[in-house]
This record gives sequence, C-alpha cells and structure tokens, in this order.
Amino acid sequence: MLQPTRDELEVVGVFNPAAIRHGDETILLVRVAEGVREVADHTVAAPVYDALKGAMVIRRWDKKEHRVDTTDPRMTVVDGKTWLTSISHLRVARSSDGIHFTVELVPALPPASAYEAFGVEDARITQIDDTFWINYSAVSSYGIATGLASTRDFRVFERHGIIFPPNNRDVTIFPSRIGGRFHALHRPMPAGLGEVAIWSAASDDMLTWGRHQMVAMARPGRWDDEKIGGGAVPFRVRASGVDGWLAVYHGVTKASGAYSLGALLLAPDDPSRVIARSIDPILTPEAPYEREGFYGGVVFTCGLIDEGDRVRVYYGAADGVTAVADLSLARIIAGLGAP
Repeated sequence: MLQPTRDELEVVGVFNPAAIRHGDETILLVRVAEGVREVADHTVAAPVYDALKGAMVIRRWDKKEHRVDTTDPRMTVVDGKTWLTSISHLRVARSSDGIHFTVELVPALPPASAYEAFGVEDARITQIDDTFWINYSAVSSYGIATGLASTRDFRVFERHGIIFPPNNRDVTIFPSRIGGRFHALHRPMPAGLGEVAIWSAASDDMLTWGRHQMVAMARPGRWDDEKIGGGAVPFRVRASGVDGWLAVYHGVTKASGAYSLGALLLAPDDPSRVIARSIDPILTPEAPYEREGFYGGVVFTCGLIDEGDRVRVYYGAADGVTAVADLSLARIIAGLGAP
C-alpha cells in the first residue's frame, strides 16, 4: 500500500503509468490519486492545490444541498462548477524485471501551478537522444491542458509549461524527428460542434506546436464508435512486410461504455496518415479488476515497452490499479485492416 503525501489523504488509485527502459531498469511514471481520508456521510470533499498558498487545501460541501451533484463518483458539481473528488500526482516506480516495482515515496511531479490545481495525470515518456520528455494532463478549473517536463536521470525534473491549452489530452510524442521536426498525436475535445478525434501536430522546438491535421475518428458500428484517444507512445515497426509507426490507442463503445485498446499503423514519413487500423480490440476489460473498480470497464494505457515480437503494455484498470499484459506484435499486425 502506497503512503499518501499527507495524513488527511489516502491513496485511492495507482494507474495509467508511462513506461520506458532506462539502463537496466524499467521505469514507470505512475499516476497516484489521493482522496480525503475522513468524510462525513452527509458531506463530500475535494482536495485542491492552491497556487497562491503554494499548498493543498480541502473544500467540503453538504451533499444534501440541491446545488450539490454527486452523481459521478469522480467529481462533485456545485452550482454548475466541477470539482474532483481526488487529486493526482506522478511518482517514479523502478523494476529490474518489468513486473515487480518499487514506488518512490516522494512525488516526481506534484501539482505546482494554477493549471494543475486539480492534479497532474496520465503521463507519457518519450526518449529523444539523452533526454526523456514527459507530457502529462494538467487539470484545473480552466480545463484539461497538456504540460511538458523533462529529465535525464528520473531524479531531477524540469518543467517547461503548457504545450497544448484546454481542452486537450492524450498527447503522445514520437521518439524521433520525422522530416526534421518533432511530431505528436493529441486529442482536442470540442464542445457543442465537432467530434472527439486524434490529431497530429509538429514542432521545431518541442514547445510550440502547429501543422495540425486530423488523423482518426470514432468508427460507427465498431468497438470504438463512441470516442477515441491516444494511448502509448508510438514505436517504429519494420516486420512482416510492414513499415510504419504503431500507435496503441483507446476506444470507447456506445453499447457498454467500455474502454478497450486497439492500434493504428501510421505512415513512416507522415504520422498523420493512417495505413491500417485494428479491426477488433487488442485488449478489452475482462478480468474482475478491469470490470469493477473506481470506474469499471476500463483498460487504458499510457506506456508500453517494445521488445521485438513481445509488446509489454502497462495500463490502468478501472481507474484504480496498474496492470501489465504481454501482447504479440505479429498478432497485432495480423489484426489490422483498412483504416
């Protein structure tokens, strides 16, 4: 059981880890969600980082009041304003075998600005040369933005600010320059008009992103017909007559609301062009810890390790725990069809 950062908090979830190999270790950057430990039956609480005070504060409301909506266990809506029932930070976990991990006690990236007042979530790690770039969801009352940090040793971290404004999440940065530029997949979240889709972007300096193009959308009548979004950092595949970037993504079905995983095969010289796409999911919520939990029916990845034919996928299950699945690259490729 992980220790919380404060006595009045408790760890309610450890999930959605980024993953990468560093030396002889597998490194995860796990999302640790904390909620208020003691809440009276008639009240609801929200831990929030107060940038002016430079510390966390706890807001409380009487849930019997008509202005308080607690329908969704992940949030409380008061007078139309949303507050989260937990706050997340990122911690480093280390392993010599990729299975048994030791999670560090001190957060690597805790909330540290007004843009992170509701937490730091769902990191992805991309190595380019000797630098590990970490993008993450910065959550606040302003919306969900994407922040960027970097490290060379997973001990000292440097923040670089917001690279995609709200509402945008599920960013995955490619692990090498393509055509001389950095490239990323991202997911804007339009409201009122438009559909949630995966887009691509390019940058000359990793900080300023443009050249946006739509990549993929939900597919009517398929396993990903509700919405889709990025997953793990794409990796280059040159096998079985295939050459391209393989991007494992998540899709949601209207039938049950379940989150499953699939794959996009993107052109090697143009990551905005989809060559092929999973006909069926490559991983679905089947185990009890995937179907039941804080938010059941969810498998959601932010990181994987490419080991030849074995693709080791680390994922969050039911927004509560971290799990791992070893998938066959050959089988993933065999399951691809027309985009």
